[in-house]
Amino acid sequence: MQVTCPAISDDAFVSSVLAHLDCQAQNLGAGGYQALASPGGPAALLLTGALTLFIALIGYRLLLGETPSVRDGVVAAIKVGVVLALATSWPAFRTLAYDVTLRAPAELASSIGSPAGLPGAPGGLVARVQLVDYQLAELNVVGTGRPLNAAVVVGPTASLTPAQQAQELRRVQDLGNRARWDPQRDFSLLGSSRTLFLSGAIASFASVRLIAGLLLALGPLFVIFLLFDGTRGLFEGWVRGLAGAALGALATAIVLGVELALLEPWLAAVLDLRHQNLATPAVPVELLVLTLVFAITLVAVLVAAGKVAAGFRLPAAWRVLRDRVADGIAGRTTSIDAPRAGQTVPNDERGRALAIADAVATTQRRESQAAQPAATSFGRPGIVPTASNDVAVAGAVPLGQSFRRRTRGRVSPGASRRDSGQ
Repeated sequence: MQVTCPAISDDAFVSSVLAHLDCQAQNLGAGGYQALASPGGPAALLLTGALTLFIALIGYRLLLGETPSVRDGVVAAIKVGVVLALATSWPAFRTLAYDVTLRAPAELASSIGSPAGLPGAPGGLVARVQLVDYQLAELNVVGTGRPLNAAVVVGPTASLTPAQQAQELRRVQDLGNRARWDPQRDFSLLGSSRTLFLSGAIASFASVRLIAGLLLALGPLFVIFLLFDGTRGLFEGWVRGLAGAALGALATAIVLGVELALLEPWLAAVLDLRHQNLATPAVPVELLVLTLVFAITLVAVLVAAGKVAAGFRLPAAWRVLRDRVADGIAGRTTSIDAPRAGQTVPNDERGRALAIADAVATTQRRESQAAQPAATSFGRPGIVPTASNDVAVAGAVPLGQSFRRRTRGRVSPGASRRDSGQ
């Protein structure tokens, strides 16, 4: 459900702007995700096509004779489950991505800043920033003031004689009249200081929150890229962007807390002097230096947070998860199919090599046996004696000559007696 964001107020400019930006970031992240992931939305259609293509690629691998291993099947199932959970379920996405990016930095800042006593760490950081802005605005109104007398400028003159003191006072007054003191310069420096303070606080907060909201809104599209190896880098970059936004929000809260711890008591002391009508001529430059230093520090910590987030690498973490899952499955299957005692289980490569060697040896043995003619017996030719008297090995006899052809007809004894008349 979308929340109506508060309007900007002149009375509380900083707090109203920061509250409006935070509200817009939350509405952008939640509303954008639900619009893309709704049934019939762009992310739903893309998810259907991506899953179809993913399953088709597995089928083509099977048709080409490439049988996926158990490890590949487990990794594919995990990828599909993660994609479906993050791209279609708002509760799962809110727990794993939305709350971690938009709400976890404030909790971490409270845990880190509270022991150090940073202002706004337990809560109310925006209100403390608004209080400092009120002090800067008041200082711009009252100004730094001009010294009321020469003693404020030259210091004590008690060591001088009355005549020397009068002469020193006249000299300082003449110098002051010729110095052309310009109060507009002090007001310009004070205005620049307030501008730097407001710009650093609002810009750092707005950059990390709006970037996080935009990336969360596009979350369903980037989650789908996890399915394929070629597009996995886009998902990895999306995760790095969310991590950088979360770390940037944490760093911004810590740096603003340190700045408030320095400016709050110092501005209170300066305003107390001005309420007593005492001049503070060094305040404009000092305040400009402080606000400029912290504005540069905010930029530096945002860059550092981006560098830290850029170190995230999904493939290495994915391989570790894949190896752990595969090792767990291998351990279970080993306990079920354990061999007898004293036997070792060869790995896949060694088992395949042994199977191929056995098949080749069997083929060669069959070919050698087919090349040798069958052994004859009962005194027929082709018998070659060997060193053993029990085994006869058939010699090499030409084809068709194992039995000799008769050169004359066969006559039985009965036929001979009949012909002779006996």
